[in-house]
Amino acid sequence: MAGGLPHPLLIVEEAFHAAGLNVPGNVVNAWVVMVVMIVIGSMATRKLAMVPGGMQNFFEFLVGGLESFVVANIGEKGRKVFPFLCGLFVFILIGNLIGFVPGFDAPTANINTNAAMAITVFLFYNFWGLKLWGPGYIKHFLGPFWWLTPLMLPVELISHLARPLSLTLRLFGNVRGGEIVLVLLFALAPVVSTFPMYFMFILAKTIQAFVFFMLSMIYLKGSLEHAH
Repeated sequence: MAGGLPHPLLIVEEAFHAAGLNVPGNVVNAWVVMVVMIVIGSMATRKLAMVPGGMQNFFEFLVGGLESFVVANIGEKGRKVFPFLCGLFVFILIGNLIGFVPGFDAPTANINTNAAMAITVFLFYNFWGLKLWGPGYIKHFLGPFWWLTPLMLPVELISHLARPLSLTLRLFGNVRGGEIVLVLLFALAPVVSTFPMYFMFILAKTIQAFVFFMLSMIYLKGSLEHAH
C-alpha cells in the first residue's frame, strides 16, 4: 500500500516466496480463518462453567442448535458426523465474513477453496456409506426396482459426480458476486450510503454458509440411510 505499512498477508506471501514456496493468497486467507477458529474456540472453552455466559453461552447456543437440527433430520447417526458438519459451517461462515475486513479476501471467493471443500464432502459421505453398508452401498445407485437399474445407475452416478461441482459453483458465485456488487456500490456512492448494504451481505453470506452445511447434511443423510 502506497504511503503506508505493507499488509500482513503480503508480508507472509513474500516470506513464502523468499523460502522458495509459492503459496496462493486464498490458502493464506484460509489459514487465517483456521487461526481465527482456533483462537475463538480456545476463548470460548477456556473458562467453562455450569451456568454459561459470554462466548460460552453464544457457542453453546450455536453448536447446540446446529446439532439439534442435524439429529432432527438424520437421526442419532447424525451425532457421528456432526463435528465435521459444524466445523465446515463455522469455517465457511468466518471465511465469508473475513472478506469484509479491509485488506483480506474471503477464501470462499476463490473457486479452488470451494472445490477442495466440495470434494472433501463428496469423499466423506461416500466413505460413511461404504463404512456402514460395505458393498451393499451400491444399492443407493440402483433405484427401487431391479429392472430400473440400467436407467438409474448412470443417472445416479452423474448426479453424485455433479454434487461437488454444484457445491463449488453455488458458494463461489454467491460470495464473489456479492463482493463485486459491494465494490461497485462503494465506488458509486459514499461509504455512509453503502453501510446499510453490509448488513444485507452479511445475512446473505451467513445463508450461503448454512446452505452449504445443509446440502452436505442431506448428502450424508442419504449415505447413512439403508437403501431399499
